[in-house]
Amino acid sequence: MTAKSTVSALKSYFEPFRVDGGKEFHLRAHITDEKGGLHKETGKKIIEANRRRLSELQEKLYAQDRWSLLLIFQGMDAAGKDSAIKSIFDGINPQGCEVTSFKTPSSNELDHDFMWRHTLHLPQRGRIGIFNRSYYEECLVVRVHPEILAKQKIPPELVGKDIWNDRFEDISAFEKYLARNGTLVLKFFLNVSKEEQRQRFLDRLDEPAKNWKFSSADITERALWDKYQDAYQDMIDGTASKDAPWHVVPADRKWFARVVIGSTIVSALEKLDLKFPVVDGEAMKKLAPIREALEKEAPAGQKVEVKQAAAVKKVATKQGLAKTTPAK
Repeated sequence: MTAKSTVSALKSYFEPFRVDGGKEFHLRAHITDEKGGLHKETGKKIIEANRRRLSELQEKLYAQDRWSLLLIFQGMDAAGKDSAIKSIFDGINPQGCEVTSFKTPSSNELDHDFMWRHTLHLPQRGRIGIFNRSYYEECLVVRVHPEILAKQKIPPELVGKDIWNDRFEDISAFEKYLARNGTLVLKFFLNVSKEEQRQRFLDRLDEPAKNWKFSSADITERALWDKYQDAYQDMIDGTASKDAPWHVVPADRKWFARVVIGSTIVSALEKLDLKFPVVDGEAMKKLAPIREALEKEAPAGQKVEVKQAAAVKKVATKQGLAKTTPAK
């Protein structure tokens, strides 16, 4: 399957949930238990196929060393961010991928601008960087809890009624800057319903192995559900762009959320037309003596096998039976 056909096949799994600022956005219009007309078993097959393709694309991304990929995950507590990341990136080479979870800022971090600590973890070229929560918390938690903003040491005259729109503007400019420098930015809001969150909280309480995930603060934040929904509405509407689109992922069904996220990432990487670097003629000449030296180190029996294999390949090439790399 070609890159173009892969994107075409996956488009229906992510395009309905993409928000890029091209039209009016209403969060409440997005259904949280959507399943895209799929059955769960079909969804599992798509997830597995996306895993395999993502592994291949990541290898090319790493080898080409030109592009980088920044993935941002946001959502209410129990929306499924951690498990989605674990599932989608299962089998990915950890050398080329880093997950960063941002907690409460330290005193040192509060002595810098609100974006500073996040820039320290941006992915290098050839790498995938995953932010499990991000600088967007500064337009969510900080907005819902004004007392946090008061501790950020910002000069009082700069904290006005337009501060959130100012931050949207700053973030959008920053993401445009990243895009212009070869970082592909994809953002995911895992859109879970309040009822589904309630059920997942109960599951955490009922299962001893999951008790550690629960905090009384989760209930405190749940009581502010409507305020958070309003904050997400404004944030997505204010920062969605073609350079850094949001994907409002239906998250009540974890398997479908993974279909959407995986399909989005694979399709975006396919469009980059990633390729392994081509070794030119001069470089190949330098490799020849290295190969010869390594072959000479082989035990006596293996030397005979190597010579025989070389002879067979030579004859096959003359007869047009062997595969050769086309000149570029």
